[in-house]
Amino acid sequence: MQKVYSVSQINTYIRNMFTQDFVLNRLSVRGEVSNCKYHTSGHIYFSLKDAGGTISCIMFAGARKGLAFRMSDGQQVVVEGSVNVYERDGKYQLYATRIRLDGAGLLYEQYLALKQELEEMGMFAPEYKQQIPSFVRRLGVVTAPTGAAIRDIINISRRRNPGIEIILYPAKVQGEGAAKSVAEGIRALDELGLDVIIAGRGGGSIEDLWAFNEEIVARAIFDCRTPIISAVGHETDTTIADFVADLRAPTPSAAAELAVVDVSQLLSQLEGYRARMNRIMEYRIADGRMRLDQYKMRLQYASPGHRIREQRMRAADLEELFARAMAEMLQERKHQLSLYIEKFRAVSPLEKLSRGYACVTDETQKKVYSVSQVESGQRVRIYVSDGVIDADVVSAEYMETLQNTGQEPQNALSRTGRVLNR
Repeated sequence: MQKVYSVSQINTYIRNMFTQDFVLNRLSVRGEVSNCKYHTSGHIYFSLKDAGGTISCIMFAGARKGLAFRMSDGQQVVVEGSVNVYERDGKYQLYATRIRLDGAGLLYEQYLALKQELEEMGMFAPEYKQQIPSFVRRLGVVTAPTGAAIRDIINISRRRNPGIEIILYPAKVQGEGAAKSVAEGIRALDELGLDVIIAGRGGGSIEDLWAFNEEIVARAIFDCRTPIISAVGHETDTTIADFVADLRAPTPSAAAELAVVDVSQLLSQLEGYRARMNRIMEYRIADGRMRLDQYKMRLQYASPGHRIREQRMRAADLEELFARAMAEMLQERKHQLSLYIEKFRAVSPLEKLSRGYACVTDETQKKVYSVSQVESGQRVRIYVSDGVIDADVVSAEYMETLQNTGQEPQNALSRTGRVLNR
């Protein structure tokens, strides 16, 4: 009776066969990458194919340390590893331990490795980049003496600035010794004290441009004291020289435009600046004149002469006001004086004397108010309105005595004269 095996037994048997096969345990397979997937676990699942077939592949996360590039569909690679059976699915697959690009891909892998090394050394750091001068008078070019690159650089540079001086170092830019030639050209032009150096060439394959991916060229660019522009290939081409240079231009023509200022555009720009400056100056002059007029008006109001005139006018007004006030005050005082005069006249002895009264004094000039102050024979002085009378007292009688004798005092006074002693 024929023996019956389980699926697991068959898969295990086949796996053992693969394991015991020396060729399948260590081999290299060349092919095109397809169905490439990066799993969240870190494993990479892909297939290798050629014109005749396909094989499934896997690279575990632990083996990815040696992978110098990111895999993508369409890449030509060489996968090193072993072929074995995955028992659960009964499928055999290639377990990759190392993957490298094939052909041009190998060069690209070397490019990535050198790029990472130089970047870690700090040769791409922004702080080492030099500023490209705004106006270049002497331009150095390191490229092949024949070809489109040098023609484009010369034509564009001369068109933008007819007076520019261009110094060419005829370097070998492709093939054996190209990297050394480019590096020597950079060092030679650096000694001439130029304003800017352009190092580059026209487009081509990665093999054609490889001289600008060499470390010797990168170090020559990094050590160059003159600002340097890298202009290698087309816009999509990127070389190590582009990362080290102070400025990258997508093409040699673009490098000439970046390095050489357009004189006609510069003159037009300067003319625009001149017109703008004139407008600004005219505005400032007009504004200054207006402010000067304002200052003149303010100075006229604030000047000593103006203030003196104002003070003079004010003094004249005050003088007139003072004169009117003085006149009114004098008039009022005159009126008061006339009142006082009338009052004084009313009580003045002279006024009374002029009305017929008299003032009597004794010899000592003491006024006589009563008959008791005089005696018969005493000399008295009688003051009248127009002079003084010296007289002797004959008699002195009291008013009661006159009344007793029947004489009226008024009549007696009228006969003897009136005497005023007040």
